[in-house]
Amino acid sequence: MKSWKRVAALTLAVSAAAAGALGGTLIYLGWYDVSATKPHTIAVHHLMDVALARSVQAHSANVVVPDLDGPGRIQNGSRLYRAHCAQCHGGPGVAPQPYALGLNPAPAALVATARQRSAAEVFWITRQGIKMTGMPAWQYRLTDTEIWDVVAFLRVLPTLSPAQYQEGDDGQRPAAPAPAPAEHARVGDARAGRDALQQYLCVTCHAIPGVPGAWNYVGPSLAGVGGRPYIAGVLNNTPANMQQWLRAPGAIKPGTAMPDLGVTEQDARDIAAFLRTLSD
Repeated sequence: MKSWKRVAALTLAVSAAAAGALGGTLIYLGWYDVSATKPHTIAVHHLMDVALARSVQAHSANVVVPDLDGPGRIQNGSRLYRAHCAQCHGGPGVAPQPYALGLNPAPAALVATARQRSAAEVFWITRQGIKMTGMPAWQYRLTDTEIWDVVAFLRVLPTLSPAQYQEGDDGQRPAAPAPAPAEHARVGDARAGRDALQQYLCVTCHAIPGVPGAWNYVGPSLAGVGGRPYIAGVLNNTPANMQQWLRAPGAIKPGTAMPDLGVTEQDARDIAAFLRTLSD
């Protein structure tokens, strides 16, 4: 019996290795078509769907859902949805923008999302984004309160007719959006800063040790930036000055090619903490 198990295990291992080698060879030779004019294969789509469903369920399990029934919350969620989501996901009787029609995989129609996913799952997906889909992590663009407002609106969206949606009639009394509460400031988190570098596209211009990004860089490498005496040649390299540079480079050094990326105060604090670790 033990001999049979060893043979079976060895056979499975060899088969898996052979399949991996064959797949790697086909990819290396360019056999897999990565163009957006053709969809992924059914097998790849199925694999991505399963990975998405299981990952979202696992990671959203501990999300605490607040009260989502307030009229002001739904109204503000409607405003945010139209400003940031409808361009790719559309709405009742409203098609996505032309550029979204070419995304592959195609953005999901969110009219039925609230019936298929829990509020916690919708919040987690919106906040964290989804790899390889074009769905960004909105935690870098909206507050958690605003994201919950969008979730509240998505629960109402399936009840709207095309006419109601296009007229902005969400079944709620119009209300001015409440000011977002001030986010609780915390000390810089280097790990969060490493993630934020991806979200603000720093990796498309700079080579950053340990952070995957583009192959061709238009800015200087950030290797050793934590140990440099100056930032952009004009500021002493301190955490506070690095945060200022990240948030308003043009104000500090007029004419710089470094764009203003709208980095929030907390994200700047986190990125500065990570860059401080690159001192070798």
